[in-house]
Amino acid sequence: MSRVTIAAQPVDTNTLRKELQQPGCGGFCVFEGWVRETNEGREVSGLDYEAYNELAIGEGERIIDEAVQRFGIADARCAHRVGSLAVGDTAVWIGVVSPHRDEAFRACRYIIDQVKQRLPIWKKEHYLVGESSWVACAHAPADEHDHAHQG
Repeated sequence: MSRVTIAAQPVDTNTLRKELQQPGCGGFCVFEGWVRETNEGREVSGLDYEAYNELAIGEGERIIDEAVQRFGIADARCAHRVGSLAVGDTAVWIGVVSPHRDEAFRACRYIIDQVKQRLPIWKKEHYLVGESSWVACAHAPADEHDHAHQG
């Protein structure tokens, strides 16, 4: 079973959580990323995600393998939406289980940061003024901002 899902359907958080439950794990950490109503001062009406699914799943699996090795977690899952999403929809979900909370927190942060940097997923924002633009999905350092580009 793949630990990474790229799909147009809403993220089934209950199923993902059940897949991760293990009696030897006391730490469970989740990150959910939602479509927000503004970005860089512009009002957003929704967005579209596109992905190179096969490559995204393979790279996502590598990221989870790295998190297991680096942080000693028991398991993790990543689900990312594609297609049209409305404000408030879950766009990405990361879940991590480990014997202790610290490893789960650190691994969860690592996974979402790597997903944003490495997965071939593109985001097109639609604005209330009727325009749209492709925006960078790569994680930028804390002192930099994502910049919109033509698409």
